[in-house]
Amino acid sequence: MNAAPTLEMLDPTTLTVDINVRKDAALTTDFITSIKEHGVMEPVIAHRKDDGTVHVLMGQRRTLGAIEAKRPEIPVMIINSPEEAERIVTQVVENIQRAELTEADEADAYHQLSLIGVSAAAIAKKTGRTKATVEGALKAKASEAGTAALGKGLTIEEALLMAEFEGDEQATAELESVIQDEPDQLFHVAQQLRDDRAAAAAVAALIATLEAQGKAIVEYAGSYADEENLFVSAANRADGEPATDEDANAAFVSTNYRGEHTAKPVITGWKELGFTPKYERYDGGSNVQKGPMTEDQKAERRTLIANNKAMESATTVRREFVKTLLAKKQAPKGWQYFTVHAITHHTETARSYDGEVAAEMVSAKIDGQKSWAWNPLKDHVAKSTTRPEFSLIALVCAGYESTIAKDSWRSPSQTHRDYLNQIVTWGYTASEVEQIIIDSGKPAEEEAA
Repeated sequence: MNAAPTLEMLDPTTLTVDINVRKDAALTTDFITSIKEHGVMEPVIAHRKDDGTVHVLMGQRRTLGAIEAKRPEIPVMIINSPEEAERIVTQVVENIQRAELTEADEADAYHQLSLIGVSAAAIAKKTGRTKATVEGALKAKASEAGTAALGKGLTIEEALLMAEFEGDEQATAELESVIQDEPDQLFHVAQQLRDDRAAAAAVAALIATLEAQGKAIVEYAGSYADEENLFVSAANRADGEPATDEDANAAFVSTNYRGEHTAKPVITGWKELGFTPKYERYDGGSNVQKGPMTEDQKAERRTLIANNKAMESATTVRREFVKTLLAKKQAPKGWQYFTVHAITHHTETARSYDGEVAAEMVSAKIDGQKSWAWNPLKDHVAKSTTRPEFSLIALVCAGYESTIAKDSWRSPSQTHRDYLNQIVTWGYTASEVEQIIIDSGKPAEEEAA
């Protein structure tokens, strides 16, 4: 009876690696650096011959990388024979290909193969799955949140999202709620969470810098005598000279329409410090806003900001959908009329498209640096005569994208409705804020229904 495989920690320099593998290993600097820092995380598969020498069967590149990184030991799974490695792979692949296999079972099978040194690309080739699917499953299995999600019956895609936000209780609770109640909005909500996280990190970094400089952070500031906090640009010193940034003891952090975070210097407690306002308020009899916003105004502004942020997140999801659509073998149904209608009815689509956005949509190689004449889609078309319809669709979609701003939901146009309705026909799920644009073109009685 054959003995069970055993895991041993061995010196990589004592292992035998095939000479051809040594030539083709392609050991990159990043790969070796990673092994130096973290070691070899997944065991290599090897067979010990009768003379005691250990021959690597799977994981030759990791073995050579460990030698280059001067790692003293690496994990090695010793199996009975060279044929045993292929038997393990075949057995797991057969399990994956069972029709009744759940996605959790499938992820477990990929995990088993990865543990014995089979790469994601090799797993994809052997199982007929895409490399992205395999990599997603392995990432999900690498986290407790992802593994738990798979155990609850979630898909690999859903589990991968849970793994992405592991440790963020609020985000994972929102994702679970969306999966339960509005699964078609999952990708939109996930992108909004990513964008919110990035924005919060940027604001936190800015605030930390300001606080390190001894600045207090205020929620509101103004330019007149009835304000508690006065912008430096609206203040004079006691001697009548204009205040400068050096006089600031606080800052007001704001976000502009591009999503950029800035800090405006403020003087809080300016009266006690002897500063005076530069300007007297004059509203000419109009209803100019004085002091902080009312609660209704704050609510309206929150809605405006939330919808604008949602629209920005939807842009990322929408463009990724088009990219995935154009990665298929066949162009989407009805593309001919879609493109000719766009060019004849919305001429700005062909005139003002962003070549970089279009190139990304068609997965074209992007070279060079941005300049006024830089257009990677043009370069792509010049180099390739295959699948020109895909480049045309990307050009038109990128043209539509260039007309959509984050606040387009406030003044929907037929141009935006035509574009969104077409990609919805192709399988895209509109976000709630995009649905505002789509619904704006429907008769009142249809919306009420």
